[in-house]
Amino acid sequence: MKKIFLLLTTALTMSSIMVNSNNIASAEEVNNTGDIVQVARNFGYQVNEINRPKSSIVIDAENGQVLWQDNPDIPRNPASISKLMTIYLVFEAIHNGQVSMDTIVTATPTDEAIGKLHVISNNNIVAGVRYPVRELITMTLVPSSNIATVMLANLVSNNDAGGFVTKMNNKAQEIGMTNSYFNNASGAEAVAFSGMYLPQGYDQYAANVTTSRDLSILAFNMLKNYPEILDFTKNPQVTTMKGTPYEEHFETYNYSTPGVKEDVQGSVYGYPGVDGLKTGSSPGGAFNYVATCKKGDMRVIEVIMGVGDWSDQDGEYYRHPFGNALLDQTYQDYSLQTILPAGEHEVNGKKIKIDSELKGVVRKNSTPEFKLENDELMLSNTLPLVNDKMTPIETKYEEVNDDNDNSNEATSSSKNEDKSNGDSYKDFFKKIQNRLTEIPNKDLHSLIAVVSGVILLLLSKIFNKKKILSLITALLGIGTIALAIINFFHPLI
Repeated sequence: MKKIFLLLTTALTMSSIMVNSNNIASAEEVNNTGDIVQVARNFGYQVNEINRPKSSIVIDAENGQVLWQDNPDIPRNPASISKLMTIYLVFEAIHNGQVSMDTIVTATPTDEAIGKLHVISNNNIVAGVRYPVRELITMTLVPSSNIATVMLANLVSNNDAGGFVTKMNNKAQEIGMTNSYFNNASGAEAVAFSGMYLPQGYDQYAANVTTSRDLSILAFNMLKNYPEILDFTKNPQVTTMKGTPYEEHFETYNYSTPGVKEDVQGSVYGYPGVDGLKTGSSPGGAFNYVATCKKGDMRVIEVIMGVGDWSDQDGEYYRHPFGNALLDQTYQDYSLQTILPAGEHEVNGKKIKIDSELKGVVRKNSTPEFKLENDELMLSNTLPLVNDKMTPIETKYEEVNDDNDNSNEATSSSKNEDKSNGDSYKDFFKKIQNRLTEIPNKDLHSLIAVVSGVILLLLSKIFNKKKILSLITALLGIGTIALAIINFFHPLI
């Protein structure tokens, strides 16, 4: 009996090491060096530790695989990046036929008054002037006009400010932004509108809350469903209401867009391939931005949050070297590849046929490993997805029956049977390992510790004739379970 329990303990310990090392390998693969300041310096950018982003993430825009992450789930104030959700709902209304790009919104005296509030970002709106939706979208995305945002929200919600914010929150949950909550449509606290914008049912003093992960999910869905947003964000300078007395010119705050102005030190941050999406800054949230970049056929999305401090307004420049460095690293380490062309292949001992190529973003010089599951051919060594609503790299397959193979099978059935049994055991244990690696580190480590603690307590009962050994084993068991509980609520590893 003692030997059995010792074997169980040894097996459990080895499985823990195996799973833990696998998780560490995955983390290293995703995070690379894990230090965004060092990454920036490695690529030649001059950055200061004091401006280190509080949170960041990079995902591919095809499958939502995480290519880099650094504290992606820390709650942050997105400030004007909140406007992306408002624009998402406007595009949704356009695609549903509720409004069109040419729908006219006539500015009210209240709209004009809000436009004159200079404590929040705005542009000149004149009462009685007819503004097409497309112009208001440009004003929202480029100069980050709060009044243009509110005018669009009022349009698609029939002037129900609170109802529109509820739609924002509902959409966030629908697409998997599980750590986000909106209190207003624009990112500026409602109290800043001097009583002229008050979403009913929401705290006028409260900021919006989200995470880098959630913003990458929003950007992913935006580009999948409404890629036309890039027509509004790709240019470094824009003109609104062109040819009218209300014409205005703006330059993007996304200084990673090629063609933007230099900063006061003469540095240029334009990055080839960047064509969106949105910046945001506030006293509580510091400086943030969401960018998307396309090189060749590979498009990625990155989110940088919490750069610098509001007291130093040059933070609007400091954020871009960090983002550009992550783009450098991403395109250095990953590429969009045809992993398996359409046609017949032998995968894991089976002859299969795929009608469409298996294509996706993978680490350069990596060897793909495959699994066949529910008529889907997919990568088994794929990168983690940003959330469970993403589709992994996969394609439909069908088995190929070969008559010649059938005759060969008759002469070597026993060998094949032994081999298939061996493979089935390997597949079984591999599936178990894959399932274990899908469990979040915190939960997995706590589970392993609890099981280890229980086994130690059982061993202490067996050793009851050797009181000292029994006591030590029992104390170790209790301590292990206590650590598991602590780790579950306050992760230690």
